[in-house]
Amino acid sequence: MVLDKQSLKAMFLGAARVWQENAAHLSEIDSRFGDGDHGVTIGKIAALLEQEAAGWGDASIHDFIEDLGMGIMGVNGGSAGPLYGTLIGGLAEPLGEEAQIDGALLKKMLAGSLSSMEDITTAKVGDKTMMDALIPAVEAALAAPDEVKAVLDAAALAAADGAKASEGFVSKFGRARSYKEQTIGTPDAGAVSTALFFAGMEIGRASCRERV
Repeated sequence: MVLDKQSLKAMFLGAARVWQENAAHLSEIDSRFGDGDHGVTIGKIAALLEQEAAGWGDASIHDFIEDLGMGIMGVNGGSAGPLYGTLIGGLAEPLGEEAQIDGALLKKMLAGSLSSMEDITTAKVGDKTMMDALIPAVEAALAAPDEVKAVLDAAALAAADGAKASEGFVSKFGRARSYKEQTIGTPDAGAVSTALFFAGMEIGRASCRERV
């Protein structure tokens, strides 16, 4: 199968919906050692994502994703806006004027997203950040067969595992780092929201009729 504008629209809407459904949970996690507003900001990003995806007109896939990333960067509420703006905008990095995306190109998009994130943060797996979910997600996606469903399934599963694994790490970034070992046992809110993003994207894809 390949992805086109309609299936990508469904994927972004799926991510927005999953984020909205879990916003309160994300804030609850964040409240333990952070500002407690991660879910609020994710809700704002989800609302923008939903609005932009629903109104996607004539823009190419590249231009839409790039503009979407820029818009998300402007969402107020801590670092989540700039981080997710970079993550999502980075998906456009390898794109030109393609109207369809196959599994191989999707892998390049995910690699571009990770590369963009690595340009703005030094966080690695084990630092208890969203990178605990993103890095394994992209690595798993790149190792999957060159099929859209396989790539997204691998990314979603690895992201969920990474978010779960963050429970065992000590926070090294943000406000939570001052709590040191006390943060063990609580997942990182950003890792959880990243896992939810990938889960929502796959849910959205599955809602579309597959195109061969």
